[in-house]
Amino acid sequence: MRGRALQPDHRIPDWQAKTQTAGAGRMDVETLEIRQHMARFPPFESLSDELLDKVAGAVDIAYFKAGSDILQLEQPIHDLHYIRSGAVDVYRRSGSLYNRLEEGDIIGHFSLLRNQRAHFPAKAIEDTLIYLIPGEVFHQLCEEVEPFAEFVELGQPRLKSTVEKHEHDARMITTRVRTLLSRSPLMIDATTPVQDAAQQLTRENVSSLLVLAEPDDQPRHAITDEAGNTRRLLGILTDSDLRSRVVAEGLPPTVPVGQVASEHVVTIQSDETAHEAMLCMLRNNVQHLPVLHRRRPIGVLHLTDLIRHQTHTSLYLVQLIHNQGSVAGLAGLLPDVRQSFVRMVEEGANSQMIGSSLSTIGRSFTRRLLELGEAELGPPPVPYCFMALGSMARNEQSIVTDQDNALVLDDGFEPDKHDAYFAALAKIVSDGLDACGYTYCKGGIMATNPQWRQPLRVWKQYFSGWIDRPTPERLLHSSIFFDLDSVQGEQAYVVELQDLISRKAAASPLFLAAMARNAINRTPPLGFFRNFVMEKDGKQNNTINVKRRGTAPMVDLIRVHALACGSTAQNSFDRLNAIAETQLLPSGVSERIRYAMEFLSMVRIRHQAIDLQRERQPDNSIEPENISSTERHNLKDAFQLLSDAQKFLQFRYPMPNKRG
Repeated sequence: MRGRALQPDHRIPDWQAKTQTAGAGRMDVETLEIRQHMARFPPFESLSDELLDKVAGAVDIAYFKAGSDILQLEQPIHDLHYIRSGAVDVYRRSGSLYNRLEEGDIIGHFSLLRNQRAHFPAKAIEDTLIYLIPGEVFHQLCEEVEPFAEFVELGQPRLKSTVEKHEHDARMITTRVRTLLSRSPLMIDATTPVQDAAQQLTRENVSSLLVLAEPDDQPRHAITDEAGNTRRLLGILTDSDLRSRVVAEGLPPTVPVGQVASEHVVTIQSDETAHEAMLCMLRNNVQHLPVLHRRRPIGVLHLTDLIRHQTHTSLYLVQLIHNQGSVAGLAGLLPDVRQSFVRMVEEGANSQMIGSSLSTIGRSFTRRLLELGEAELGPPPVPYCFMALGSMARNEQSIVTDQDNALVLDDGFEPDKHDAYFAALAKIVSDGLDACGYTYCKGGIMATNPQWRQPLRVWKQYFSGWIDRPTPERLLHSSIFFDLDSVQGEQAYVVELQDLISRKAAASPLFLAAMARNAINRTPPLGFFRNFVMEKDGKQNNTINVKRRGTAPMVDLIRVHALACGSTAQNSFDRLNAIAETQLLPSGVSERIRYAMEFLSMVRIRHQAIDLQRERQPDNSIEPENISSTERHNLKDAFQLLSDAQKFLQFRYPMPNKRG
């Protein structure tokens, strides 16, 4: 093994035969130190002991003084460069800074895989020690070790392994109600005799039937039956109804089921969580919950289905919220929410579990405040839907969040007659959420703002205008309002808006191009170096806002792709599933974006939990000195992947040629 000191003006020559391990099965001290150091960092951590020995024995060592060139543009390259100590700046062909690397990083792998010429110049910014691994050893590792090949060929595979280590069964928190269904629902016409209905219940061994009638002019009642026809969900007939409404009342077996079915039907969408279903049953005192996929019934959930999947912690909090009789009582639960959050982090829950759980809790607070508001103000004068926006709509809330919401009112809404009621209701909810830890939206995206308290027809005009005529202000609104979900009230109103968005956005190249450019306004930093965060201009900051520079731009770019493929999904991970089913992105890119999104989200979440444990106010910022070496490397990978994904946006959604 030889070391050689290279001056800035020297080119790296072809290396001669490397010194092999001396002795029978024994290593010299220097080779052993090389082996132990490389085993700590990817992609070498995936190698067997035998291969690690071979790599360490083949290594040569080069020393570069601060300011000297390590690789010059188009220079022949025959070795993989592994940074043992020091720091290296890597530049683009244009001369702009591309990345800053440190201990454990590698240089030259892409060049070795291509034409063996340096594509990115590299310069030592500190006195730097480099381990040089011969190209033939590098190529052998690529052929024999799949994780090694994935790392150097695909980029960011360590994110995959890191994320997969933290994935756990989401159980109640992220279980979608559709996964709890075992069979399709039984549906009968409202004119069917009750005896026929009872015989069908017995024959099919079920406890409920959905009762259908001719459609009316209310979209909230409309469903699609098995034949694809539009019908009205009149009610549900259960074993209990047969006992209490037919037998106990002495009614004849020929009475139509439409006369005895429970007409107050509460439904839930198929992608809601089991948490939401449990809350819905508790709030409405029902044991049967029809499940819809958009407007089509796909099953009926029974209370016993949920009991088998319940988790005590989350259910306990939801029940506490449901039982509070005042805003003060709700506000007093904030410590419980934070304790539950910290406990989930400590138990290894992933970001989807935590985001879904906190969103469910946020919805529970909102619904209880709406119930308290209606108890104080009386029943609403017209039907409405209280709509969640942003992270709550995406099921991606963290413990640090503000409130984004709006009211969709029935088209029979008359401002002079009805708005005073809804303004008062919105104020009760907004003030209550603020007391519970969901701060007021600084941008005024709340139902207390008359602009965001409108009938359905006006919301349709809003969304159509934003898509048809994108301006900077309208693009900002689109980024906020295109993550939407119903919290309480007429779900059908929000379903109509989601359908409108997915239909119009996918058909508007101009809007998609504008959204793509808007999504790259917040760029990630280069990565973490020492106790600083490297920015694109070479400057250094001592903290980074992981939401503003990481998860938020990731959410933005995922949203653009989801709009392009016409998806109605709201959650970022569900959107990635929809994107992966299309040809919008190259093979494997959706998966790598998923790993980067999960890792960035968990970094943010874990540091918020640390703040709470240390009795500090949690925020979205992290300090480099509080980050482990492994986490630094993963963050660099995630930021680089985000940067590449942002560049692809402009390529994938070019601005239409106005001359055409």
